[in-house]
Amino acid sequence: MKEFLSNNGINYEYIEITDSIRNLKIYLKLRDTRPEFDEIKRIGRVGIPFIIINNGEKLIFEKPELDELR
Repeated sequence: MKEFLSNNGINYEYIEITDSIRNLKIYLKLRDTRPEFDEIKRIGRVGIPFIIINNGEKLIFEKPELDELR
């Protein structure tokens, strides 16, 4: 995902959830409260990597269309 974003000139902030307890807690709160994760949890996936658009307006789990990111 990082390579895709960089290769297409998309500005992003990469956050590694294992770097700190704070990052992990933020991820777990999103995963536990956002309906976008329901199907992912149902099929037993973790749900990473993912992209958060506009401070949580939208979550994207697969390689996005570039129009979604600009």
